[in-house]
Order: sequence, then C-alpha cells, then structure tokens
Amino acid sequence: MPVADTATPRDARDKLALLLSLIPYLMDNESVPVADAAAAFDVSPKQIRDAVHLIAVSGLPGESHAYLPGDLFDIDWDELEEHDRIALTHTVAIDDTPRLSAREAAALIAGLQYLSSLPEHADRDAMASLMAKLERGTATGAAQVAVAPAALRDTVATVREAIERRTQLDFDYVSARGDSERRTVDPLRVESVNDDWYLRGWCHLRKAVRTFRIDRIDHLVSTGKPISEHAAGVVLPERMFQGSAEDLTVSVDVAAPSLPLIADYIPEDAERVHEGDLVHTKVRVAHYHGLKRLVARFAGQVVVTAPDDARAAVAEWVRAGAERYEEAGQASAAESAGKGPDA
Repeated sequence: MPVADTATPRDARDKLALLLSLIPYLMDNESVPVADAAAAFDVSPKQIRDAVHLIAVSGLPGESHAYLPGDLFDIDWDELEEHDRIALTHTVAIDDTPRLSAREAAALIAGLQYLSSLPEHADRDAMASLMAKLERGTATGAAQVAVAPAALRDTVATVREAIERRTQLDFDYVSARGDSERRTVDPLRVESVNDDWYLRGWCHLRKAVRTFRIDRIDHLVSTGKPISEHAAGVVLPERMFQGSAEDLTVSVDVAAPSLPLIADYIPEDAERVHEGDLVHTKVRVAHYHGLKRLVARFAGQVVVTAPDDARAAVAEWVRAGAERYEEAGQASAAESAGKGPDA
C-alpha cells in the first residue's frame, strides 16, 4: 500500500533534527528508497524529498568564504528522479579527521609525558599509545619535546609493591638536618604534597608512625618480611604531618588565602586571629631547617613573628641566599668584562 504523500507541519527544530539524523543515515546506506527513509524516520516521503533538496544546498565554504564546487553535498539526481532512491555522491566536513598543528600536538604530548613521569600514574602504556596517535594525527608531525622521567619512579614502585604485599622495607634516610640513619619501616601509605612524595609507615627505630620524604631515601631494600603487629593495627590520621613533643612552635602571620595551604602545620589548638588580610597563628615544625623550607615555599605569604631565634634563623638563611646571588652576579659581570668587545 503506497504511503500517503501528506506531511504533518514541522517546526524548525524538527526539520533540523531530521537533517542531522538523515545525513549519517544516508552515508551508512549507499542507495536508499525514499519510502524506506520515510518509514525509518516516521515522516512522509515528501518531507524526505524536501530534506534531500535542502541537503543538496548545504555545505562548508572554503578559504575564500564562498561556496565553490566541492563545498556542498551532492546527490545522484538521476537516481532520485527516475527511481525515487537517494544516494549521496559527495559529503562535506562530516567525515574529515581533525588535524592538529605541530605546536598543538607538541603541547598535548608534553603534558602526557609529564603525567606519565609522575609515580602515581601506573598505566603508561595507554599514555604512550595516545602520544603516538597524537603525533600521527598532526598535519606536519609534532615538534620534538621531552619531559625527563621522574627519578623517584623506581623507588615509589618498590614502596607500593611492599605496601601491597604488606612487607617491610630497609633504607638509609637523610633527615632535614643532614643526619643519615638506617631505618626499618613497615610501609603503610604513599602520598604527595605539591612536588614532594612521602612514605608513611611504622618506624622500628622510633617505634612510632613516621613520615619520610622519598627523595631522601637511599639504598632501598624490600626485605620480604611481613610487617609487624604494630603496623597492622595502625589507623593513619588524615593529616600527614603529626606533631611530637620535640616539635618547635613558631608564631607566624599568614596571608588569609594561603592559610589552607599550611593547615597541616598548624596545631589543632592554635588560635587563628584574623586582622584584615592577615591571620596570626602558630605552626609546628621539627626544626628550623623545616621552617626555612616552609617560608621559601610560600614566599611573601608567611612571615615569622616569634620567637626571636626563629626569626634570626630565617633572616640569616635569606641573607646567605642573597649574598650567593650577589656573588654569582659579580662573577658573571667580571667574566663578561674580561672578554672585552669582539675583535
């Protein structure tokens, strides 16, 4: 029974939806009877024919911003008029593969290389595959870039394996004071803060949970021995840096927006007095060397106010650094002066 060639009125959104759906349908089917297309989209044959005529005047202008031959969709008009069948003979843009410039691909590849260098990203094969696809997908080949692999990758991998197997680790550890000791540790967790990586575990030497910076670990050995009962019963607190009775308490002024960034250093019972854009509070550090690192990390955001020996330690450290920069500048100037003008 022939399909009635009447059309239910359709608004612009319905017509657009039909066009967007009809083009992929026709691309997937080389030659389609008008009646079959009408049945597939639950519309009348007249609506299909009208849509096909609209497709034929649709396209994408070229660099001249004018429609030239090849910029429009094309239909096999003989097939449509003589046999009432639809066949696309030319498509525009839909099946084109986007091409990245060399600079765009290089930026994406550099980002992926950086991510793959981080110890926390274990699935590097997937990243390598994606980088290869990006390079193949550029118009002229990606610019050559490289991000050096993380020196800690093997160390972190060994630590993580010991955590999974619940076995002990032995290693030499250099403290912030420069003291080196051999430690036996039951590893419990690996965490990162900014660019620093830490191992948290039960230290057999200190007989307590301790946090170790992984870049200060050397001669790491996985012993294969099961972790102790002490470690098995430990529940790690959410705060990575836990205070001890030997810690030093220092008064500081902190820029209010930076306060959350040093929250781990602030004792739970410390007051936080807000005064304008500053917060007066206290931080807890194991030694003044750690205080120097804290101030350096948040330069201009943290000011030590007390005690005097803490202020003196930071001031001396800053003064020594400034003198080294000055000496380096003078040496560079002297070297340039010694060379003289080119002959």
